[in-house]
Amino acid sequence: MKKGIVLKLFLLTTLLCILILATIYIGQTVFFKQYYATQKVNDIKTSIESFKKEYLKAGENVQAIKRLEQDFYQEHSTWITTLDSAGNIKYSNDFSVKIHSDVSPKKDLVNRDITIPLYSFIGLEDLERVKFDLEQGKRIMIDGVMKDDTIVPAILTRRNTNFVLENKLLSEELYGNSTKTEPAKIEPSPAGESRIYLTGKIKKLQLPAESVRSTIYTNRVFIEQIKQFQVNLLFNDNYNGHAKTMDYEQNNINYKILIRPIKDVNGDMAYIFSMTSLQPIDEAVQMLEDYYVYLIIFVLLLIVLVSFYYSKKIANPLLQINDTTSKIANLDFSETIPVRSKDEIGALSHNINSLSTTLHSHINQLQEDIEKEKQLEHTRKEFISGVSHELKTPLSILKSCISILEDGVAKDKKDYYFNAMAKEVDKMDMLIVDMLELAKFESGTYKMEMDVFYIDQVIEHICEQLALDIVNKQLHVHKHLSGTKVVANQHRIEQVITNFITNAIRYTPKNKNIRISTIEEQDRVKVSVENNGAPIAEEHLEKIWDRFYRGDTSRGRSEGSTGLGLAISKNILELHGVQYGVMNTEEGVLFYFYLNKKE
Repeated sequence: MKKGIVLKLFLLTTLLCILILATIYIGQTVFFKQYYATQKVNDIKTSIESFKKEYLKAGENVQAIKRLEQDFYQEHSTWITTLDSAGNIKYSNDFSVKIHSDVSPKKDLVNRDITIPLYSFIGLEDLERVKFDLEQGKRIMIDGVMKDDTIVPAILTRRNTNFVLENKLLSEELYGNSTKTEPAKIEPSPAGESRIYLTGKIKKLQLPAESVRSTIYTNRVFIEQIKQFQVNLLFNDNYNGHAKTMDYEQNNINYKILIRPIKDVNGDMAYIFSMTSLQPIDEAVQMLEDYYVYLIIFVLLLIVLVSFYYSKKIANPLLQINDTTSKIANLDFSETIPVRSKDEIGALSHNINSLSTTLHSHINQLQEDIEKEKQLEHTRKEFISGVSHELKTPLSILKSCISILEDGVAKDKKDYYFNAMAKEVDKMDMLIVDMLELAKFESGTYKMEMDVFYIDQVIEHICEQLALDIVNKQLHVHKHLSGTKVVANQHRIEQVITNFITNAIRYTPKNKNIRISTIEEQDRVKVSVENNGAPIAEEHLEKIWDRFYRGDTSRGRSEGSTGLGLAISKNILELHGVQYGVMNTEEGVLFYFYLNKKE
């Protein structure tokens, strides 16, 4: 009887585990790919609608539109651009050649500046081999098609040279598989276009700067699909102007192409053209299939062992274990399971005892964490109290000024009191900005982006900005700087250096000295700002980095300071993971920090 029960438990447990494993395998290898692809395409469709709205808001702001394209690619890993009614990429003048036409069978094309986009002929990476033939002043012939007032070139050639640039998709549609360099007969095409032929002189070659557009121009798969869409748009009159989603495969990589028609701000037809790769999905599914080969073998073996262990050994002590675990569930850790054997049951009993000990320890730790949370709450209240105290003085001054102005006792000093109120409002604004800045750094979620820059140039720039304050106080600034490249967040390091130098100016007596230096070490640079003046008491050196700290009256915060500058600087430097500090010197006080050098 007992053997029958053990066998049934073993078979049922084994079959259940195998069923679960099979369900997971089928779900992840068969349905996962389709689900993931569908979800990604739906997300992109939704985002395209948002892109469409922002595109219409941008109007003719080319930079804003390019930023939209760049943000879309970074967020969805999907190429996107806008095409005009002829299928050309809009605002592609950054990669084009401007030609002044002087010979053409069509009179309205003579003496006209024509901008020809180059992306449909050649990629940026291949531009060097033809750059010579596109220099200013050289003559060039254009053979192509015109839709409305837009010229779509198929072939660019230079007479008596071997220079030929060809949009093969368009030229094959016009001439079949053979190219032509002689004028084509001008006749309407099925979609209402006409073939054109003209000759002109190159006025300007425009190349793109580093941007998402320059990356698009090098993505030949994306460009080829745009060219194919353009050919279909010009010569196949079967596009109904509705949104389309198409599949495309190249080199065993699947792509989704999404086309959305749109009326631009001028009421002209345009198209949003996007393409996304499904390669990551295919790779993920392939990895899952390879992974499951090993996982299934291991899990099947594990299922057999665990099922046998469960059915053979766990039944007898079940009640005792259940009783003890019930007490543990009620947070009663006083009782443990006696370990009477060294087999699997004994190990299970030992593990439950260990679990009881661990839970007890974690609950104690949780209580300690609650105490820490209370301490943090106390710190928060102190911070709010400090802020309230900081705002109390300017608010009192504002209230007094308003009362004086309401009573009309100082009509002749109205401007004076208004200026006083404006200054107090500026102080409160500065305090609030610094509070938000400090909260952002202390939140634990701020990510410090790193730059590479010359530290001496940054210091020189800051000194120029503070030159008026230095001159007004008749201070002498001595700089000993090395032109060293460092790795850090330039904006935030400028903020730290500005704070250190501003403090030095504030606390240095008139006609005294400030020394700013950078000292190179093996793999880092020490940046220091030293000023003449009263030293800081030793017991205040560490506390000086605390917010609103005023322990040292000799360096009390003067007008214009919020008391948060050094606290913000401390957080910036700690987010950089560098050493920093302050010390008294023979002549005054020195603030310093280190930055890593660029290898």
